[in-house]
Amino acid sequence: MPLRQLGQLRDDGVGVRGPIRLKTSSSGGCGWSPRRPSGTREPFRAVITDIENALDLHHHKPGTLPAHAPYLHQRTAGRIGSLTRLIRQAAITAITDGTERITKTALDAVRLDHLAEQHNRPARNR
Repeated sequence: MPLRQLGQLRDDGVGVRGPIRLKTSSSGGCGWSPRRPSGTREPFRAVITDIENALDLHHHKPGTLPAHAPYLHQRTAGRIGSLTRLIRQAAITAITDGTERITKTALDAVRLDHLAEQHNRPARNR
């Protein structure tokens, strides 16, 4: 349903919470880059670090998620939406089970969207 019909977009193209961009990027993912010399950027790892810094888990060790960047990229097919869903669900589980930390085991237990799961599935031998 168009944003205008949902009441989220006024006739002048401004959203109810201010200007919004209606066009999105078609890239769909963020490429994984191997470790680079200091001073250069690793976009996917930087996103992971920013997400981890926003977590409010009492027993989570900072740096845990960026250390799993290659795994997270492979698991999510480099899709930021899949990455945020994965970390969010692992954080919710960490809160509800009382561990207050995200581990690789916890990340493995989260089921992702169809595209990420298909990308993560090993190829079958025929």
